[in-house]
Amino acid sequence: MPALPSSKSPVTSAPILLVVDDLEANLEAMRALLGGDKHWQLRSANSGEAALRCLLAEDVSLVLLDVQMPGMDGYEVAELMRSSPKTRYTPIIFVSAIARTQELILRGYSSGAVDFILKPFDPPVLLLKVKNLLAYESNRRELQRIGAQLERQRAFSDSVLNNAAEGIMVVDEHGQIQYANPTMAEFTDSTVERLQKTAFCSLIAEPKSERDWQASSFYQHWQKRQVYRLYEAELQRKEGASPLPVALSCAPLPPPQRAMVIIARDISVERELRTRLEALIISDPLTGLLNRRGFYLAAESALERAKRSNNPFAVIYLDLDGFKRINDSLGHAVGDELLCQVGKQLKTELRAYDALARIGGDEFTILLDALNQESDAARIADKLLRLISIRHQLGNEAFSISASAGIVCYPQGGDTVEGLLRAADMAMYEAKQNRSGYHFHSPQMTQRAKERLKLEQSLRQAVEQQQFSLLYQPQFYLQSGALRGFEALLRWTQGNTANISPLQFIPLLEETHLINPLGEWIFAEGLSHLKKLREQLGSGFVLSLNVSPVQFAQPQLVENLTQLLHDRNIASSQLEVEVTESTLMSDMQTTQKHLSQLRELGVKVAVDDFGTGYSSLAYLRQFDVDSLKIDRLFIANMLSSRRDAAIISTIIDLAKHLELEVIAEGVETEEQRKWLLAHQCSTLQGWLVAPALPLEQALQVPRQLSWNQLPLDKG
Repeated sequence: MPALPSSKSPVTSAPILLVVDDLEANLEAMRALLGGDKHWQLRSANSGEAALRCLLAEDVSLVLLDVQMPGMDGYEVAELMRSSPKTRYTPIIFVSAIARTQELILRGYSSGAVDFILKPFDPPVLLLKVKNLLAYESNRRELQRIGAQLERQRAFSDSVLNNAAEGIMVVDEHGQIQYANPTMAEFTDSTVERLQKTAFCSLIAEPKSERDWQASSFYQHWQKRQVYRLYEAELQRKEGASPLPVALSCAPLPPPQRAMVIIARDISVERELRTRLEALIISDPLTGLLNRRGFYLAAESALERAKRSNNPFAVIYLDLDGFKRINDSLGHAVGDELLCQVGKQLKTELRAYDALARIGGDEFTILLDALNQESDAARIADKLLRLISIRHQLGNEAFSISASAGIVCYPQGGDTVEGLLRAADMAMYEAKQNRSGYHFHSPQMTQRAKERLKLEQSLRQAVEQQQFSLLYQPQFYLQSGALRGFEALLRWTQGNTANISPLQFIPLLEETHLINPLGEWIFAEGLSHLKKLREQLGSGFVLSLNVSPVQFAQPQLVENLTQLLHDRNIASSQLEVEVTESTLMSDMQTTQKHLSQLRELGVKVAVDDFGTGYSSLAYLRQFDVDSLKIDRLFIANMLSSRRDAAIISTIIDLAKHLELEVIAEGVETEEQRKWLLAHQCSTLQGWLVAPALPLEQALQVPRQLSWNQLPLDKG
């Protein structure tokens, strides 16, 4: 009976079992015995030639081969199978009615058989042998596939190492280089052969503390089985050549290899390989997040970076409230789905370089790297807790949950990963007991962070409810006493029960970008008041409006000012914008563009707090400004400090030569006024004349000041 064509075989992963016998009765018996098992597909052939055709057409996993057949017997079929690469390792069971003599058995095994069964056979025994051999063949093929894959990976790794842009070495426990790639040889002006067996530390030019192997950080971290990175180092090169600056990274190789791999400059390949190898042992199988081990590794890396760079980071320990109740009432499947959903929600709100882990049950840990201040951790924790507390819909079930979080900051809360996690865990339990949402590991930190967060929330409410107002401090020319104009100053006048000063709330407005909507209001309100001031005082004065760094960076700044001036029919020459030195220097291209547009519009530009920022005179040549405002700190000390007096005198002389106006801020005494007048300062502003005034009082400011009638009446 000819073998069935492979083209008509069903597409399946079940292995193929081929039975070869020249007697149809025997084939029928084999089909009855073997044909009903779903673990394999049965094929049959009634001659050696038909068997070979089937073997060439299909991927046969096991052959039951009759020994005695007319034409081509079983031995010849077996020998031909062993001569073909495709069937060389296919297992063969000889089935024979001839008595098993030693000669026949040896001939069968020499032909390639793995077993010899005598007819009549015991069906259960045959079935067991078929199953075992098919399992063996499946394992062999899987090993063959894995071997081929490993070989491809080895070839790939060799290609990467030999062609990588990074220098890569393997250094043994004694500090001797066992392997170096061509790039490393290039880095050190050497050869691969010369680098082998060279002491690794002899290649290090800087830092010198790493040149003793036993005392080096590389050896210490290798002993601890820790990854170590040295971001600033130099490698020795040939005599007369400058050392090569590099970033070095080392990682211990897994046991039993007592060695480490060291990468120069770029560690991306090493990181990728390490990520692949450790993915299974550092990930939580349910959520796909880091597990406890993975979080420890991430936290240890952050700790090492923080110790070198003094950059703070924070750890948040978060626990779901009432999770056991959900598990008990809705089942573990719903509980698991909830954990996955919470993990996804948390991940979407974190930065790419933050670390998120599920370390057990309903507990999550979060590593917030590179924080500016501890209150940032409170803000993020509050945001995450509010995110979790939304109503969750899982299938047909809908419910709400809450969470508690403990926060600890490095270095205040500890200098080890274990210590930081312990402190965060304790703070979490404190938060859970007090039902406070989140809690810092110390009362002092909790109070500071909450106060700042409370201030931010109050500011948001103040912006939304327009609780701010503008006051106007007059400026007068020193020589003539004529009114120059007013500086509009922002004050928080409603809802500010703590009497928080502008020095506290304005930086927070800028940091949170709340200054953007508020800045638009300041422009609109200030220009509306300018219109009223002009009706009372004429058009011979200017109004100065402060522009924050955030506002100044906005591309539509000048466009918005132009529209506001047009809508209120105000001449642009009556408007002056004040910016600080640091604002001007933050983005030179934007600064040049805005100053050019403001000049074209006709708006004046004043440099606020001159002398306290970059203090670079070069920008006065590059930037088109109209006036310089001397900071009040210099004015306060100029009569008692020769240095401050010299600085002010120099600024006045410089401005005079550059044809810039000089405005002295914070003038409070008659002696200060006389000194400024004697040194030809053009304009003053301060409490000597008047504080910042509400609009109603500013409307009463005289156009011409009498110096012997100061201060002005503020009533």
